[in-house]
Amino acid sequence: MKNRIIVALLFLFSFCHSQEHFSGISTSNRVGILNGVTNPAEFSNLSKKFEVNIYGISFDVANNKIGFSDLTSDTNLEELIFRGSEPVNMRINGQIIGPSFAMKFMKWGFGITTKANFKFDIVDVNPTIGNAIFDNNLPINITQLSTADNQRLAGVSYGEVGFSAARTVFENDKHRIDAGITLKFLFPGSYSNFGLSELDGTITQVGGSAFLTTNSPATLNIAYSGSLADSFSNFDDYTKSVFGGLNGVATDIGITYQWKDGKSKYKIKGGASIRNIGSLNFKDSNNYNTSYTLDIQPTPQNPSGLDLGLFDNVNNLRNVEDILIANGYLTQEPNQTSFRVNLPTMFALYGDFKIVPKVYITGYLQQKMNQDSADDQITSVNIISVTPRINLGFFESYIPISNNDISGTNIGIGFRLGGFYLGSNSIFSALTSDSKQADFYTGFRFALL
Repeated sequence: MKNRIIVALLFLFSFCHSQEHFSGISTSNRVGILNGVTNPAEFSNLSKKFEVNIYGISFDVANNKIGFSDLTSDTNLEELIFRGSEPVNMRINGQIIGPSFAMKFMKWGFGITTKANFKFDIVDVNPTIGNAIFDNNLPINITQLSTADNQRLAGVSYGEVGFSAARTVFENDKHRIDAGITLKFLFPGSYSNFGLSELDGTITQVGGSAFLTTNSPATLNIAYSGSLADSFSNFDDYTKSVFGGLNGVATDIGITYQWKDGKSKYKIKGGASIRNIGSLNFKDSNNYNTSYTLDIQPTPQNPSGLDLGLFDNVNNLRNVEDILIANGYLTQEPNQTSFRVNLPTMFALYGDFKIVPKVYITGYLQQKMNQDSADDQITSVNIISVTPRINLGFFESYIPISNNDISGTNIGIGFRLGGFYLGSNSIFSALTSDSKQADFYTGFRFALL
């Protein structure tokens, strides 16, 4: 398991970072499909009558342990991830916007979008457990553990097709208000979740091995579906089954306001949206979702408790279940059943201000509306960003400055040349400081009339 996870993280870290996909370009005053993905009301604000999206790709990773300079150090990455006493948090997130189309007709705007999503998350994992599994090495021989947090390893991949409609609901010479809605049909691909909560126990080092016992029973959830039933640490397992069968719906709603400055321009534009109101239903033939009581006590077979080194080469959750059941720590058998996973519902608020002609500055706020600790929840992050931009028509450039609750403050840069765009939310901070974030996005679209 160790080698597979580290290879996957290195692969993604070379691309990525942040969690605000297409930052800067998605709130441009050159309004297109990316704006509509952020807020469906923007479809009635399209800059051109028609727009076609060819592709849009965004990858990002955010963590609270590994800095950019650590990638060139001699220290093993697993040591860096599990150093200190602060719980480990990492979010790996990818999004691909496929062929999509939007049009504006009178006061209406319409859009059809396709999207693929994949994520892998580490949520509030105790670093002592990580050290004990990967290195069988503890700073002291006996370590007490007590946490009510739900420690999670979770992965998901799914596709979606969205149908959007927006309309201008009020307009005069100075003001304009638009509202929109997107109905998304969801195609769950794969899912995995390992959630350990209410852990109160002791890790003891005996010889070259670390053993875990519990002082009181903990709660353990193990769920998996699709290709992630076979492996949750290989990058290919997230991408080879992004689109499953139609099993879920979701909704985005939004509104925009413009203080106008001429027929098609504005001094100020503000928007608010709630995205991803819905859930995925996993009904694959290899679905399993079981909540166990985990009670690890010394036995004649295992007088020191559970040997954590047994998990060193594990690469799927079935193996985890098999080890725990074989050693008598789980009495219930895995439960084959369909289950539901909630999407990362988010509230977004933004404002775009014209400073002088062709120079704008955008403020953006994203607030998650669910708790990442829930076993049936896809995670998200809280973000606040400020983006100054210069828009010369055919060419546009911008500098996103953001802060999120996983990796802190980051500074990036991006540009648009015609329909092609390229950017990063963190390249400046990665090159000039010890950033704990890396990201990359690019795409191409064209507009007509």
